[in-house]
Amino acid sequence: MPWPLAGPATIAVVFLLLPLAGLLVRAPWRDLPQLLMQPEVRSALRLSLFSATLATGLSLLAGVPLAWVLARSSRPGISLLRALVTLPLVLPPVVGGVALLMALGRRGLLGQWLYSWFGLSLPFTTAAVVIAETFVALPFLVVTVEGALRSSDRGLEEAAATLGSGPFATFRRVTLPLVAPSVIAGSVLCWARALGEFGATITFAGNFPGRTETMPIAVYLALESNPDAAIALSLVLLGVCVAALALLRDRWLTAGARL
Repeated sequence: MPWPLAGPATIAVVFLLLPLAGLLVRAPWRDLPQLLMQPEVRSALRLSLFSATLATGLSLLAGVPLAWVLARSSRPGISLLRALVTLPLVLPPVVGGVALLMALGRRGLLGQWLYSWFGLSLPFTTAAVVIAETFVALPFLVVTVEGALRSSDRGLEEAAATLGSGPFATFRRVTLPLVAPSVIAGSVLCWARALGEFGATITFAGNFPGRTETMPIAVYLALESNPDAAIALSLVLLGVCVAALALLRDRWLTAGARL
């Protein structure tokens, strides 16, 4: 490395790693099992794992077809659609939560009809947690899969079509196996993002223990009353994120590169 770059690079590394080191050094390792066994901590952990997994499943069902449309369609307006789909990547999460309230709240664009026709009120429920997490995490899956579809070998799809395979059969038997590593990588990113979501969740779903209080919300609240519990929950989230990144780097991303 050229020596003029060594200094800024070192500063960047220290800047990024110092907070993590502080978390590890200040962690109450001796009391960690006891802290993690507290009822409110276990409840937040169960809800976070459940909602993040369900949000990832919904993202897969909707995101893979959407990524295919963005990658394969050449119709006018696709660029605008791509920009709108990826907007939650840069949108402040709290703004996303407010937008969800304006759309799905009791007086929202769609929510008023859901409440009037079916008596269904989504805000401040577990369903609202899943919706908020899906809203912020779905673009991660779409961007990852679309990139894989754009770089995949379309000659195999054309060969399958020549042999009489229909569009859906070609997608299921040829296209999907080609981009499977990227689908899995996008799913891991989506799940990790959903697990760590805070702003949109607390705005749209609120904070009700056992129903909408996820781990990030529990961390924020515990900082005021029980800092050791906040650190313990933070360590769990940190461990999950490290495991997700290791899985991405060592398995699926390298597999995708081989394609």
